[in-house]
Amino acid sequence: MTIEQIRTEDCLQLNVEGKIDTLTSPEFQDAVLKSFQKSNNIIINFDKVPYISSAGLRALILGQRTASSKGGSFTLINVSPTVYSVFSETGFDKILTIK
Repeated sequence: MTIEQIRTEDCLQLNVEGKIDTLTSPEFQDAVLKSFQKSNNIIINFDKVPYISSAGLRALILGQRTASSKGGSFTLINVSPTVYSVFSETGFDKILTIK
């Protein structure tokens, strides 16, 4: 998994590439939480994420909670139908902002 950061004037976008699973979720979670040190508005680009496990879902919940506590935003973009089905089956589509 690789994570590229792109900073704009009002947000930080993380472009994630690869599976977010038990092995890679600690790195993903760390990147998500550290991104809030640079901006309160985070966008996660899932364009190149073919799979997410429950460990990855945990990182997303922590990101959402951090954004809420800072009065910021946490948005997922370019989510594939396969990954979206995981969000839908777990109810995460109701918790997260997915565009």
